[in-house]
Amino acid sequence: MRNYCSILLLAALFGSHSAIAENTPVPSSYFDQSGREDAFTGGVRMITVQTANGPFRVWTKRVGANPRIKVLLLHGGPGVTHEYLEALDSYLPGAGIEYYYYDQLGSAYSDQPDMPGLWELPRFVEEVEQVREALKLGKDNFYLLGHSWGGILALEYALKYQQNLKGLIISNMMPSVPAYNRYAREVLMPAMDQKALNEIISLEAAGKYDDPRYEELLYSNFYNQHVLRMPVSEWPDPVLRAFAKINKKVYVPMQGPSEMGASGKLANWDRTADLGKITVPTLAIGARYDTMDPAQMKLIAASVHRGRYLYCPKGSHMALYDDQKVYMTGLIDFIKDVDAGRF
Repeated sequence: MRNYCSILLLAALFGSHSAIAENTPVPSSYFDQSGREDAFTGGVRMITVQTANGPFRVWTKRVGANPRIKVLLLHGGPGVTHEYLEALDSYLPGAGIEYYYYDQLGSAYSDQPDMPGLWELPRFVEEVEQVREALKLGKDNFYLLGHSWGGILALEYALKYQQNLKGLIISNMMPSVPAYNRYAREVLMPAMDQKALNEIISLEAAGKYDDPRYEELLYSNFYNQHVLRMPVSEWPDPVLRAFAKINKKVYVPMQGPSEMGASGKLANWDRTADLGKITVPTLAIGARYDTMDPAQMKLIAASVHRGRYLYCPKGSHMALYDDQKVYMTGLIDFIKDVDAGRF
């Protein structure tokens, strides 16, 4: 959750049956900005959202134009930014998918009020609904994609407002934070270098979360294995930009200081028993080396009324980078299948 080309070539490699393989040219209307009120700003809109603490502005940016397919992206964190999702720029335009970047309140491009009372899950859900209304997204075209913490937010949104959705994507997020914590304790931590793990635990017990040694140990012993599987020195620029801007005044109270488990307000969040209430087409994305147990994402797909599971065998929490072709192909397949009535 944190401090984290061809379309034809992909089709040839993966034999996809989706719109990627169909080689359908992107219609010129995808690039047509006429009549779009955000055309002057390159798709950027600042949207005013109302809260109990007053109005604030959040940042959004539209890419492309497709009246049938509009995907709103919910980034992780909370308190990170949309930037690490920019890998989608290499794939979604070629598939003719309209999509919206969005920095949630408290994240870098949006207002960042220093008001702890704002950082509550129900308020974030209402924020998403206000953004949807402002962007005029509806049940005939609205897909919601949530990654990591964004997956929690997307699931909560669907449980309250699924009548507004055409499709739901839960990426790299389990339906239960207690189960996430158990997976970290019982599976991931025992596989770590135990000397490094003991030092991490000691630093946490001492509250030394800002100690450079603490961050060094996490990145070299955990994050490079389960958040993004490559040396930190090689992490992609969008990821580095997003993690450099993390708002710890949002992240720490809600998630806790580390990706090795949640200890903040979200520590007891569990929607496993409510998955059967979701009736819209749902894609759950899991990855072999994720901080999240991939079996739990498979459970999401099996528990909702119309679910599909996408497994990324080489991926981690950032499977959109370290298993990118599988991730992007599966994502586009799902969106196109829902759009065509095949799912």
